[in-house]
Amino acid sequence: MADSRFFLNAGPFSLRELCNHVGAELSDGSNPDLVIKDVGSLEDAKSDEISFLDNKKYVSALADTSAGACILDKKFVGKAPEGVSLILTNKPYKAYALIAQKFYPSISTSSNSIHSTAVIAETASVGDNCVISAGVVVGENVEIGSGCQLAPNVVIHDGCKIGENTSIGANATVEYSFMGNNCEIHSGVRIGNRGFGFAMEPDGYVNVPQLGRVIIGDNVEIGANSTIDRGAGPDTVIGDGTKIDNLVQIGHNVQIGKQCVIVAQSGVAGSSVLGDYVVMGAQSGVSGHITMGTGVQIAGRAAVIKDVEAGQAVAGTPAMPIKEFFRLVAMWKKQLNTKKGS
Repeated sequence: MADSRFFLNAGPFSLRELCNHVGAELSDGSNPDLVIKDVGSLEDAKSDEISFLDNKKYVSALADTSAGACILDKKFVGKAPEGVSLILTNKPYKAYALIAQKFYPSISTSSNSIHSTAVIAETASVGDNCVISAGVVVGENVEIGSGCQLAPNVVIHDGCKIGENTSIGANATVEYSFMGNNCEIHSGVRIGNRGFGFAMEPDGYVNVPQLGRVIIGDNVEIGANSTIDRGAGPDTVIGDGTKIDNLVQIGHNVQIGKQCVIVAQSGVAGSSVLGDYVVMGAQSGVSGHITMGTGVQIAGRAAVIKDVEAGQAVAGTPAMPIKEFFRLVAMWKKQLNTKKGS
């Protein structure tokens, strides 16, 4: 059960309500009127709570669960203990996410709440039902849509636009940027910083003015302490629905498509392009001025130094098609074993 000091539970709900909410079906013998008070893990859930099974590695935990209800695929019905009501779906993890959101919705307000220590420029506009916390600074000509939440010490620089229902975490800064609706920006994020660009000369380095912006689409999430540089002339662009983890660096002029996933400690160098649905594993990197096609998958710690065609999966340093990489690994192991045997 989530700690009530930090999370507000909107339940309880009947099992029927939850099933209808995710568009699934109940198994035979399930009790649609069962009152569910919370979500929980298979190991810890109680008889008035609901859990889920998405990975077959946890079938043994399902067999021992005390949960009153469980979300799972039909193929695991026979593994559930007798008496547990079941919500059946071929996407149990998604169903669990939707149900957990129903129990723990985002905090909303019916009127503006602006802390007395917030500093908001007279030329800025703030939409209805916004929460502006202590120490927030909102610059000249800033536009903030309705339903936004700005945590303590957020700074929104002059001229920026923030879409509706967007939340920005503590100590984050936004400059030279336009941001869409329903975005989630976590603590310490830096958006719109000066891009890393300069002319290298023997007598010193000359900074190149970074005259672009950062354009962020709808439903984008940016993890804690990540940085996104503004463009040098063209804009840096983050497409709709993209998820960026903590401690990620996005260089100037980078173009990221929709529904991409960039995992922690990864980086994309300046002027590179990621098509739609690209996935970058943890600590992977993309060199500058190259293109990742739609659906490319980059393994953790891979270093990509040339274009990758749509649909390919790559691994290694330098990155290569993943099957080639694993063949090389097999060869290396064989050579090592041969040397040990000699």
